Amino acid sequence: MNTPSPDSLHARLHRTGVIAVLVIDDAADAVPVARALQAGGVDSIELTLRTDAAMESLRRIRGELPEMLAGVGTILTPKQVNDVKAAGAAFGVAPGMNPRVVSEAARIGLPFSPGVCTPTDIELAVEQGCRLLKFFPSEPSGGLAYLRAVAAPFAHLGVKYIPLGGVGAGNAEDYLREPHVLALGGSWLGPRDAIKQKDWSAITRLASAATAIVNRVRGGAA
Repeated sequence: MNTPSPDSLHARLHRTGVIAVLVIDDAADAVPVARALQAGGVDSIELTLRTDAAMESLRRIRGELPEMLAGVGTILTPKQVNDVKAAGAAFGVAPGMNPRVVSEAARIGLPFSPGVCTPTDIELAVEQGCRLLKFFPSEPSGGLAYLRAVAAPFAHLGVKYIPLGGVGAGNAEDYLREPHVLALGGSWLGPRDAIKQKDWSAITRLASAATAIVNRVRGGAA
């Protein structure tokens, strides 16, 4: 797999505006849910390493839908960094800022966004060379007002954020209008129950609604 450059990855994520964060229990559902999201205009996903089906789901999506930008989240160890890169992940995401994990991702060339919540987290991530960070958990931490406050000292460095946690259709527009925010991540685009029930039309409707918000805010342009 050709790993996207940071600039091209950031441009694409800005354009799509939303990343569907998926928990898939059965790898047979991976391609159908990805197709359902694509039908609604969402072409970026994060498969979380919370189930045994995650890695096979990634392989199936990469094999059948190579145009989908498929990354992996909940990466907690250096070994997992290597495993997801080998399976074809376009990027990696972690819930927290683990220097060993970030260093391994840099060593093997996997674009990586560690999770941050405090100024110290951000400073550690910046020191490791990261410029795209997962702001998590967003709403429980104070939401957009808090993000603006902690992001301000690092804005001149070009640091951007992907908020997750309590972000959904009701507040997506406010987040997307924030200059610090590159894109949004959220499980609301592909709810676990909807995937289990194979309700692909519901997922397409959710994706379409999110895409409409992105287009309204950003005009569909990067």
